[in-house]
Amino acid sequence: MDQAAAGARDARSLPACYRHPDRETGVRCTRCDRPICPECMVDASVGFHCPECVRGTAHTPAPGAAHPAPPAAAPRTLAGGRHTADPRLVTKVLIGLNLVFFVVQQVVGGAFTNRFELIGNALVPQLGVQGVADGQYYRLLTAMFLHGGFLHIAFNMLSLWWIGGPLEAALGRARYLSLYLVSGLAGSALSYLMVAPNEPSLGASGAIYGLFGATVVLVRRLKYDMRPVIALLVVNLIITFQVPGIAWQAHIGGLVAGLGVGYAMIHAPRDRRALIQYGACALVLVVVAILTLVRTAQLT
Repeated sequence: MDQAAAGARDARSLPACYRHPDRETGVRCTRCDRPICPECMVDASVGFHCPECVRGTAHTPAPGAAHPAPPAAAPRTLAGGRHTADPRLVTKVLIGLNLVFFVVQQVVGGAFTNRFELIGNALVPQLGVQGVADGQYYRLLTAMFLHGGFLHIAFNMLSLWWIGGPLEAALGRARYLSLYLVSGLAGSALSYLMVAPNEPSLGASGAIYGLFGATVVLVRRLKYDMRPVIALLVVNLIITFQVPGIAWQAHIGGLVAGLGVGYAMIHAPRDRRALIQYGACALVLVVVAILTLVRTAQLT
């Protein structure tokens, strides 16, 4: 019985990426049949290729696998982005920017936070009437890089590193950054629409929830076990609605935008990929603009 159970577990286990042994994967190179993770996948007309096959330097293919084809001209990620030497560069820059803004918040104090956090329309001491409704639309963006305390920024930056790094490797830098920004703006717009005008909100959570949404789409596309990412998302949503003081509107807005844009990024057909991917981003921005104008009209 024990041997049978062990055999069943082994049968269900996934092989490890041949370049990253610590990463399980259900995807194999269609040329050499070696297992490859999202960071190593090079988009091909059929399936995905490993970097060595793209460069034409792979070893003899496994029995039954296709013979190596001529090297491709430009290696691409699963979503069509370019492979880069550092697949986590944008994630590192985003974390750096958040940390820099947080340090400035601690050094300058509340005056800096009050000037750049998301608020609809309120009388702020020493600043007068402030808010998005007063024409300060930049707050929809700047609030994404501010945090309310050490625990707040620590949790968000750890989440950004764990989720953002693999997603950036799969999407490519430009698409990943576009996803992050439009998700964050969607979260800000929904907060602006639904939160009381004198109640401030801030944080990168809307953008990070957008990455959560896109990760769900990516995991399903690669046929990985979805239970871990779904469980993590459910736990975060429970915290969102149970812990007082959390702007759930930003989380939900970012998550919905991330699911939509992530689906467009990952499932867009090759011949119209860029048009559909960036068109989805533009559509979210149009919705953000509409929500912002509607709320502004309500408050003025």
